[in-house]
Amino acid sequence: MIECWRWFGPDDPTLLSDLPQVGATGVVTALHAFVPGEAWPAAAIAERKAMIEAAELTWEVVESLPVSEAIKTQGADMAAHLAAYKTSMEALAEAGVRTICYNFMPILDWTRTQTHARLPHGGTAMLFDLAQFAAFDLFLLKRAEAVDDYSVEVQEAAKAALAAMDDATQERLTRTVIAGLPGANDGWTLDDVRARLDTYRGIEADDLRRHLIDFLSEVVPVAERLGLRLCCHPDDPPFSLLGLPRVMSSTDDYQAVLDAVDTLANGATLCTGSLGVAEGFDGADFVRRLGPRIHFAHLRNTKRLRSPDPTRPGFFEAAHLEGDTDMVATISALMQEEARRLAEGREDHAIPMRPDHGQELLMDRDRDSLPGYPLIGRMRGLAELRGVMAAVASGQA
Repeated sequence: MIECWRWFGPDDPTLLSDLPQVGATGVVTALHAFVPGEAWPAAAIAERKAMIEAAELTWEVVESLPVSEAIKTQGADMAAHLAAYKTSMEALAEAGVRTICYNFMPILDWTRTQTHARLPHGGTAMLFDLAQFAAFDLFLLKRAEAVDDYSVEVQEAAKAALAAMDDATQERLTRTVIAGLPGANDGWTLDDVRARLDTYRGIEADDLRRHLIDFLSEVVPVAERLGLRLCCHPDDPPFSLLGLPRVMSSTDDYQAVLDAVDTLANGATLCTGSLGVAEGFDGADFVRRLGPRIHFAHLRNTKRLRSPDPTRPGFFEAAHLEGDTDMVATISALMQEEARRLAEGREDHAIPMRPDHGQELLMDRDRDSLPGYPLIGRMRGLAELRGVMAAVASGQA
């Protein structure tokens, strides 16, 4: 596999010059200064690529070329935003960047309730707690329909969670839920979230899946012409929040969307941490079923926690080999898929991967790390994953 590292650009606390010591050879990045629906200028893409190559690294994956809410809801600006998306694809292809990761999560990206939950070993990790999230939804956001989305048990747990929070903790919870990816929604208020929720009224899961397939029907032919690979990231967490539909939460969800637009250019991002929150997820089975269409892998692990609603478990970001997903079996399946592709003569036989997320460990705790993206924690994860890959390659795993 191609060992990559997510880098958020010149403001990222981790420097490109650090990455050779980390062990990564590829970079996963995006132009976060441009809002969804806005075309990426070719000059900005070339500038970012030049930075990466000056550090003797390669830009392997764009993560993410974001899909706008107008496209997801098929709103008034959809046509203009689709045109901008295609323009960005053209510019990326011209620069030689071939793999584009995106997601189709409504409004919020990945969602957590804590970014620095203390762990027994002294480090910290991101965590999702349903009672805390329900407290945000019911009592801070005050979404009118929220009471219908939670059982009596969850509502009682949410009241207890709220009672344990002072004003500063409530504000921190609000910012944590709204912000998602670093820098993504930092300026949003609760009213902004409410306004965006209104745009999804009447949109059910079947509608959102149809909108995703409509989007792919527009952009996949462009990807085929340009030699690009599109790969959708799963919902994180893989269940409904804020009453919003989720359509990429399981292996079956992926199968349905890949079958609907059945071409190699329409692919999957395997994120073992996101999908692994769902009890029963089997990473190796995902690879066996969908392997030829996996264009990118996020190898991370999550550990489920008790929840007042078993269908929506809590979880925290576990060490890469210590969560609920069998990482050894998953990596073994991925490497078998790579061998199959190589024998088939596929140019993209090596799958780019990155050690997604990580715990804050040692010096990370004193650095200004982006939530989920500490240096030491991810470096430990990459080292562990490299060890598994070496063992699989030698036939020892």
